[in-house]
Amino acid sequence: MPPKPVLPDMLKPGLRLVFIGTAPSTRSAAEGAYYAHPQNRFWRTLHEVGLTPRRFAPQEFRELTKLGIGFTDVSKTGSGMDHEIAAHDFDAAGLHERLAKARPQAIAFTSKKAASFYLGKPTGRIAYGRQPDIPGEPVTFVLTSPSGAATRYWSLGPWEELADWFG
Repeated sequence: MPPKPVLPDMLKPGLRLVFIGTAPSTRSAAEGAYYAHPQNRFWRTLHEVGLTPRRFAPQEFRELTKLGIGFTDVSKTGSGMDHEIAAHDFDAAGLHERLAKARPQAIAFTSKKAASFYLGKPTGRIAYGRQPDIPGEPVTFVLTSPSGAATRYWSLGPWEELADWFG
């Protein structure tokens, strides 16, 4: 029997956008909610760039499916900082399968590391923002990480580009 996911996927057909993280943080795993650490910019940024009509709390993540927004992670069984997660917990093939079933219009990775698993490229070869279109794949964005641990790489620009597309 496969291990239980740390956080449930919020995937279903008809979503406009799915946010994809590497894995839940220790805080998110403990609280059972995506992007739950108080220093994480995710929820504030969604509202600031206009992706949501108000600032949602992490525990309200399920509500975003009503706005056409879903969630998943590359690792469904690990949690913590990226370097703390065992290599076997990252499941790029499983991510591809889950997304193929849900068929969202767009996907947005909340880190280059998460994008590298899906795109099969090293992080140094991935630019922030909208990625070149791949036939048969959703429109793909790579965002700067909203994690407080990634402050030196933070830029609102890729998030604004996503919000412009989402319109």
